[in-house]
Amino acid sequence: MRILIAEDEVVTAHILQKLLRSWEYETVMVKDGLAALETLRAANPPELALLDWMMPGKDGPDVCRLLRAENARTYIILLTSRTERADVVVGLDAGADDYLVKPFDPEELRARLKAGIRIIDLQEKLAAHVAELQDALANVRRLNGLLPICSYCKAIRDDSDYWHRVEEYVTEHADVKFSHGICPKCLEKVLDEVDNY
Repeated sequence: MRILIAEDEVVTAHILQKLLRSWEYETVMVKDGLAALETLRAANPPELALLDWMMPGKDGPDVCRLLRAENARTYIILLTSRTERADVVVGLDAGADDYLVKPFDPEELRARLKAGIRIIDLQEKLAAHVAELQDALANVRRLNGLLPICSYCKAIRDDSDYWHRVEEYVTEHADVKFSHGICPKCLEKVLDEVDNY
């Protein structure tokens, strides 16, 4: 998994990169909010981002707001030294998925990353299921409304005033195929006619 590290403080950025690589994550490093936005708006953005709250260009909450306004699905963890409840609320309201106070405990960071990855996996599975459902719904055909049928030959009239055999019409509109056989009542009738011939 690719993780964006947006951190302008060199030591913290180095520690984060070293930790993430030791946990076998691929890292992308940027030093300001504008570069973070550019990276996360790219064609194939990292699935997860660690954004410092205070960065040159755009701060972490601003980056979150802009990405969420564009419906970006990147999982975002804000990193900050702010500990007030109001700050946590501001960060989450801006669109962050999680919040981690600096100096952070490496094991807490690792646990939060794992939780984020579980959520990303669930979102991907949900998106795949929604796509499957949309495909299935697109293939569903239904007959509804008034269906004019001839009382004698049982042909069906379409909207263009053209008459079709029942099999043709139903196959075209309901995505079914017919196989022909003979029911016991008709078989008895046919056999009686043959015997009487």
